[in-house]
Amino acid sequence: MAVSVSNFLKVNHMQSIYRAILRGSSCICCQILESRNFCSSLASFDLTRAADIVIGKVRKGSSEEEILRSLFYDQACDGIHLSQKLVDRLLDRFKDDWKSALGIFKWASSQSNFRPSPESYDMMVDILGRMKQMEKLRDILEEMREGSLITLNTIAKVMRRFVGAGQWEDAVRIFDDLQTLGLEKNTETMNLLLDTLCKEEFVEQAREIYLELKQHIAPNAHTFNIFIHGWCKIRRVDEAHWTIQEMKGYGCRPCVISYSTIIQCYCEEQNFDRVYEILDEMQSQDCSPNVVTFTTIMHSLAKAEKFEEALQVVERMRSAGCRTDTLFFNSFIYTLGRAGRVDDAAYVFKVEMPRAGDAPNTSTYNSMISMFCHHGQESRAFDILKEMEDSGLCKPDVQTYHPLIKLCFKTGKIDSLLNDILDDMVNKHHIGLDDSTYTLLIHGLCRGDRCKRAYCLFEEMIDQDIVPRYRTCRLLLDEVKQKNMYEAAEKIEVFMKKL
Repeated sequence: MAVSVSNFLKVNHMQSIYRAILRGSSCICCQILESRNFCSSLASFDLTRAADIVIGKVRKGSSEEEILRSLFYDQACDGIHLSQKLVDRLLDRFKDDWKSALGIFKWASSQSNFRPSPESYDMMVDILGRMKQMEKLRDILEEMREGSLITLNTIAKVMRRFVGAGQWEDAVRIFDDLQTLGLEKNTETMNLLLDTLCKEEFVEQAREIYLELKQHIAPNAHTFNIFIHGWCKIRRVDEAHWTIQEMKGYGCRPCVISYSTIIQCYCEEQNFDRVYEILDEMQSQDCSPNVVTFTTIMHSLAKAEKFEEALQVVERMRSAGCRTDTLFFNSFIYTLGRAGRVDDAAYVFKVEMPRAGDAPNTSTYNSMISMFCHHGQESRAFDILKEMEDSGLCKPDVQTYHPLIKLCFKTGKIDSLLNDILDDMVNKHHIGLDDSTYTLLIHGLCRGDRCKRAYCLFEEMIDQDIVPRYRTCRLLLDEVKQKNMYEAAEKIEVFMKKL
C-alpha cells in the first residue's frame, strides 16, 4: 500500500509540472526544484520506513541465526529495497548488540540483489571486535579475504580489536598472514602493528617484534616516534630519550613531535629541569618547538602553581615567533586566572585573541566563567555566558554551568538564581544532568538546608539509571534523618545495601 501511495503522489506531482509546462509557466525551474526536493524527501522517508520495519522484526536476546531466519522468511522484509545506506544505518543502530547486527548483516548478504561494501564489512568487524567476539570476527575476515575486500583500514581495525582484547599474539599472526590476505608486509603495515601494540602498552613486545622485522623491513621516522610515544605512555622516558639517539643512528631526523612527546612526559612528572634541557636540545638540533610544545609546558607549570614561570613560557614563545592557536589562549587564560590576574585574563580574551585571529571555543568561555565565579564576580560570569550564547561560535556544555551552580550555593541564592540556571541548562540548551551535576546539586542542597529538594534529585537520578556515589548517599541519609524523613531514609538505606 505504501509503495502504491508513493507512486500515486509522484505521478500527480509530475502531472502538475507537465501542466505548468503547457501553461508556459515562468516558475518551471521552481517546479523542477520542488520535484527534486520532493523525491529526495520520499527517498529519505522510504529509507527510514525500511529501517523501522527491520528494527521491528529484531527481538533483543535472539541469536544471530534466529534473527537471520526471522528476516529471511518475513514477507514485509521481502519488499525492502536494500541499499548501502540502509545496511549501514542498521549496523550503526545495533552497534552495541552484536547478535542483532550480525543477523541483519547475514540477511543482507544473503539477498541476490545486494552485496555489502568493504565499509560495511569493516563496520561489522569493528562491532564484533569491540564485543570481543573474536571467532565470529575471524569468520567475517575470511569472507572478506575470499571476496578480496580486505583493506589496510580493515587490518587496522582487526589488529586494534585483538590487542584491545589482550590477544596481541593474534594481531601478530594477522601481520604474518598479510600476503594471504592480499596485502604487503612493508614499513607502513609494520608501523601499523607496532603502533597498535604500543597504544595498548605492549611496548616491550613491540620492541622484540621490531628487532626481528628490521632485518627485512626498513624503519622510518614514524617507526621511532611510535616507540617514543609508547615508552612515554608506560612512563619509561629514559628509553624514549634513547630512542631519539637510535633514530639519529638510522639517519632519521627527530621532529618536533618526537621531542614534544618526551616533554609532555616530563611535564606530567613535574620534572621541569628536564623539560628545559629538552628545549635546549631542540634548539641545538635546529628543531623549533611549536605551539603544542609551549602550551603543554605552560599548562603543566600552572597546574603545579608555578604561575610566574608559566607566564615566562608565553614570552619565550613570542620571542620564538611561534604562531598562537585557541588551545594556547585557553591555557594562557587559565594560567592568568589561577594566578589571580583576572583583568589580564579578560584583556587576553577580549583583545589578544581577536587580534591573533583565534576564535574562542567552549573551553575558552568555560575558563572565563570559572575564573569569574571563583573570584565572586557573578555579573561578569553571566555576561560571558550571554556572550557565548549570542556568539554562534559554540554552545554551553555541562562544565559551563558547574561554576555557576557552585556560585549559587556560595552566595546563598538557591531558591532564585539556581532555578534559572537549571531551567536554562535543561530547557533552553537541552543539556541533561549527568552524574557529576546531580552530585554537585545534592551536596550543595544538603549544605544549604534543602534536603527535601536534594532527595527529589536523588530519586530522579535513580529513575534515570544514574547510580549515586556512596558518599552522596551517606550525606543525604544523615540529612534526611535529622529532618525526620523516615520513609526517605529507609529508601536510601535499601539502595545503599545494593551498592
